[in-house]
Amino acid sequence: MPATYSKLKLSGSTNGKAIKLAATATPGTLVHTSVSGLVDYDEAWLYATNNHTGDVDLTIEWGGVASPDDIVEITIPAKTGLYLVIPGLVLQNGLIVRAFASVTNVISVFGWVNRIEQ
Repeated sequence: MPATYSKLKLSGSTNGKAIKLAATATPGTLVHTSVSGLVDYDEAWLYATNNHTGDVDLTIEWGGVASPDDIVEITIPAKTGLYLVIPGLVLQNGLIVRAFASVTNVISVFGWVNRIEQ
C-alpha cells in the first residue's frame, strides 16, 4: 500500500500562526510534537523571522537536548524576512521539537509538517 501524505500545522501553533519564542534557554518553547510510533513520520519545514534590531541566536532542540546530537544553531539577522532553519527533516515516535533564542519574544517560527503514513 502506498504512503499517504497530509500537510499539517505545527502542533505548537494556534490556527497555523507563528510561534513566538519566549524561552531563552532549555527547555525551549514547544514547536511540534511528532507523530507517535515507529512507522509514520513527520517531515518538518521550519522558518524563523527576527523582529529585533540586532541579530539573534536561535537554537532548535530536535527531539532532545543533547549537544551536538539534537541541537541546531543558527543566527537570524534582524528584520530581513524568513530564514529556512529546518529543511524537511523527519521525526517520529512522539519526539518533541522545541526552540529558544538569545533574546526573548523577538523570534517567531513558522512552518508545517508533512505527515507520512506508511
